[in-house]
Amino acid sequence: MAYLALALPRFRHLRSPISRDQAFLLLAAFNQLFIAVDIYLAHNISGGIKPAEWIPIISGFVCGALLLIAGAIAVKNRDLASALANLVFAISIGIGLLGAYFHLNRTVLLSEGLVSIRAVATLIWAPPVIGPLFYILIGVLGISAAWIEKPVESGRLQLLRGRTVQMPYSKTRAYLLIVAIFILATLISSVLDHARFGFDNAWVWLPVTAALFGFSTALHLGIASRPNPGDIAAHGTAMLLLIAVGVIGFVLHSQSSLTSTGVIVIERFLRGSPLLAPLLFCNVGLMGLLALLAPGEESRV
Repeated sequence: MAYLALALPRFRHLRSPISRDQAFLLLAAFNQLFIAVDIYLAHNISGGIKPAEWIPIISGFVCGALLLIAGAIAVKNRDLASALANLVFAISIGIGLLGAYFHLNRTVLLSEGLVSIRAVATLIWAPPVIGPLFYILIGVLGISAAWIEKPVESGRLQLLRGRTVQMPYSKTRAYLLIVAIFILATLISSVLDHARFGFDNAWVWLPVTAALFGFSTALHLGIASRPNPGDIAAHGTAMLLLIAVGVIGFVLHSQSSLTSTGVIVIERFLRGSPLLAPLLFCNVGLMGLLALLAPGEESRV
């Protein structure tokens, strides 16, 4: 049964137009496109994009398009669609690992060591080390969604040619643990960005508080084998709060890039507060809500 139905029994018989796995795959596709745009804006800060910096941008658009194609193929051939999606997600993980190495290499942390006072200062002002890891998380999320779990909530995934693999957790719990890691990565990224300005604005503490709340509820539901309705309600509330924080952050970042007269100057948006960064909170909040939907191909809320 869906976790959402446990917390809100009145929605037990409400059907969703697409299954939970399909919703996650669609979200993964848009994540690829979203991150490609975000990286394009981030890499433009230096005044030009180097050849190697085009790799995650192009791969993001290509992977996103291929995932949408895989979704269309899945209507008639689920195995082919799953194979194509897994190839795309494997590439995404590879891009993320490569990007993490490049960012760490540019910060000189690989030679200085990761544990030192200087390393903390370097992480704050250097190219975002956490950024490329989102490609890895999207890949892990997508691979989890690409294969059908049968029986439902058993953790047994149906692979190609009748093969199966037994996972340690059910898909629902796996999704929630992945969401918890997504929230933690988003929190760290936000803290590093805001640390540049010394947390002198009270608003910057809002995403920290919301993310810690969301991380704790997602982690608890992922670990708990039998959560109670109160736990699920708390998680749903935390996810809605994360979405609200993302919207508020987007508005505040937009306003900070406007001139005193409200005029839009593209250069200020490129070099000012990262415009799309707050939307990551909306993204993880939506993921956390989707995890509460009913498992199985014919999904009910």
